[in-house]
Amino acid sequence: MKALRRVLAGCLALLGVAALSGCGAVSETTGSKPTVVIGAKEFTEQWIIGELYKQALTKAGYNVELKSNIGSTTVIDGALTSGQIDLYPEYTGVILQVLARSKTMPHSAAGTYRAAKAYEETRGLTMLPPTPFQNRDAVAVKPAFAKKHGLKTISDLRKAGHVVFAEYPDNMEGALGYHDMVKTYGLHNTEVKTLNIGLQYSALDHGQVDAADVFTTDPQLARGGYTLLDDTKGYYGFQNVAPVVRKGVQEKQGPEFARTLNKVDALLTDQAVREMNRAVDTVRLAPSEVAAKFLKANGIS
Repeated sequence: MKALRRVLAGCLALLGVAALSGCGAVSETTGSKPTVVIGAKEFTEQWIIGELYKQALTKAGYNVELKSNIGSTTVIDGALTSGQIDLYPEYTGVILQVLARSKTMPHSAAGTYRAAKAYEETRGLTMLPPTPFQNRDAVAVKPAFAKKHGLKTISDLRKAGHVVFAEYPDNMEGALGYHDMVKTYGLHNTEVKTLNIGLQYSALDHGQVDAADVFTTDPQLARGGYTLLDDTKGYYGFQNVAPVVRKGVQEKQGPEFARTLNKVDALLTDQAVREMNRAVDTVRLAPSEVAAKFLKANGIS
């Protein structure tokens, strides 16, 4: 992590030099191996992970195309199952909640991964090992709102009376979704406002919502401008990331393919991901640049 901090410290001096990056460049197929097409969802963390995968595989000699900013879970899953992409990074709990529509969730990170992988393998897909980090959902409020109503836990929101709650569209239904969360915590006087990922912080800052579903690796949380309420019932489960891959891709690409992705994923700790997210969202560096510097700092370049 010291190497990463040095890299990001250098990045701070480049504030404003690079803008956010969307899609990666298409690589032409060479040799006998077909081009690997990687997908990424529509928010910063996914753009970075997509770039990490692309750059590491390219360095290892693979032909790679990155399709970034594809869309929500259901949209990118459709791209995978229809063969438009070969793999993408997904959150284990999201697979069970949004795609498998599970009514209950496992009580451990390992159990969540096993259940997600078992589900994907019923659909002609598989999963590589998960990352050390997980991007869990949490409920955030402004500190002044928490102090005014004495809020420490999610269930304490009942003390605040009518609460406007920001939720992203993918997370309304299912075992980790808004509606079940309201039932679990007895928040019957809560009104939901659907906002795309990333917009909930501005809504909190401008008083448009009182509470919001956020992700624990969001760089905005490092500023200390938000209070996270304790999830005393363990409602939000586990959300480690793992590549979801179409079956047959690994066989066509050879054993080094999975080893390369596993090597990258093993480096992705909570702190590493949070700092890379900050470098993009706060320092405004391109995801491709942040990924390149991270890989170099860790000897993969």
